Amino acid sequence: MTGLIERSVAEQRPTWKRIVQFPLVAMVIAILVVLLCFTACVLLAEFVLPAIPGFSQEMKFDLIAMILLVAAYLLVIRRLGRYPRNDYRDPAALRRLGLGLFGGLAIFSASVAVAALLGVYRITGEGDFSGLLPALTASAIFPAINEEMLFRGILFRWIEEFGGSWLALFVTSGLFGAAHLMNPNASPIAAVGIAFEAGVMLGAAYMLTRSLWLPMGLHAAWNFAQGEIWDIPVSGTKVHGIVVARLAGDPLLTGNGFGLEASLICIVVATLFGLWLLWLAIRKGELKRPMWSRENRLASQSSS
Repeated sequence: MTGLIERSVAEQRPTWKRIVQFPLVAMVIAILVVLLCFTACVLLAEFVLPAIPGFSQEMKFDLIAMILLVAAYLLVIRRLGRYPRNDYRDPAALRRLGLGLFGGLAIFSASVAVAALLGVYRITGEGDFSGLLPALTASAIFPAINEEMLFRGILFRWIEEFGGSWLALFVTSGLFGAAHLMNPNASPIAAVGIAFEAGVMLGAAYMLTRSLWLPMGLHAAWNFAQGEIWDIPVSGTKVHGIVVARLAGDPLLTGNGFGLEASLICIVVATLFGLWLLWLAIRKGELKRPMWSRENRLASQSSS
């Protein structure tokens, strides 16, 4: 009965509103809002705001982007589409963020442990905490907020509403992997690795909770652990760690300069964790059908 009421209300909307609220149109509008925010970030960081002590120009850009994107999400993006929803509003936000932080740290540390057992990772000295601020901000907090909003809060959300959960997981995982091809020492193997280990894990975390807090926690802790704790390049970018470590050996096990994210070790360990999250989401009933399948089901219900 609820589905029939929703269908009746949808049919009463004016044509222009039905077009604007169509999932893929809403997604394009949200992406345009994001692009507008990034344009404003460039202008503010370059010509308006003064230097921030301890922040590089890139870190300053990331900080401004985070503030503008969150504001744009709360003011505009969450109101778009046929079913407006705020992916930041979650009564269990702190618990899920904490679980994500623990999970990201544990999964990447497990990958490091496997690499050490296989003899391709070795701690060679002591580091320090001089890279703590960049690791917390540029490598962990900013990417977790900015990228999860874009890939899960916008792309996954409306692709799923249009084409179902499987299509959303496939497309966003592929795009997330491809986005890392511009990173230092990137390769097709690295992109595929990111797509499987991170795309599936973060997409499944979003499906399971229907909020951004768990994937943000996973993303932030994953990046922080590999760079600041274990001194491993974060998606190809060298980060100063609290230990000095060395990856050496078979490129399939070391990631060949990109870091463990491009190794078979991380691909296997993190993808298995992601598949477990996906299984939990499916068992919870969070696997959504394509839009046309839902509408056909409602049509058959109305005719019966």
